[in-house]
Amino acid sequence: MAKPIFILNGPNLNLLGLRQPEIYGRETLEDVAEACGALAEDLGLAIRFQQSNHEGQLVDWIHEARGAGAGIVINPGAYTHTSIAILDALNAFEGPVIEVHISNIHKREAFRHHSYVSLRAEGVIAGCGTEGYLLALRRMKTLVAR
Repeated sequence: MAKPIFILNGPNLNLLGLRQPEIYGRETLEDVAEACGALAEDLGLAIRFQQSNHEGQLVDWIHEARGAGAGIVINPGAYTHTSIAILDALNAFEGPVIEVHISNIHKREAFRHHSYVSLRAEGVIAGCGTEGYLLALRRMKTLVAR
């Protein structure tokens, strides 16, 4: 079987659907995982969908993807704006990386406008709601086919 696309989710995304639904919508992370699984199957991709509130766990999964993954789709949550550790881990990953944000981080507080992850990502999808994950998978299909 082909190497999976790691879909990694950072802090507070486990509260998707409950936390600030006016910003993030009412879909749960489980809903997003199911939609990603269905699309991945249609695209002929395998995925590993994971979430952690802990920076070190996300770094460990990125390290794991070095040998086991074809690409990474990552919504690092608040770590987007703070984590050099996640950036360093992504820089050690040789496959494509796509950064996803449910909200448009550029329309929000000024501190959210900077992303460390963007320095590594081949693409950034922001402000498309949870559909951004599906857009990222479609793009990933193209990137891993090269």
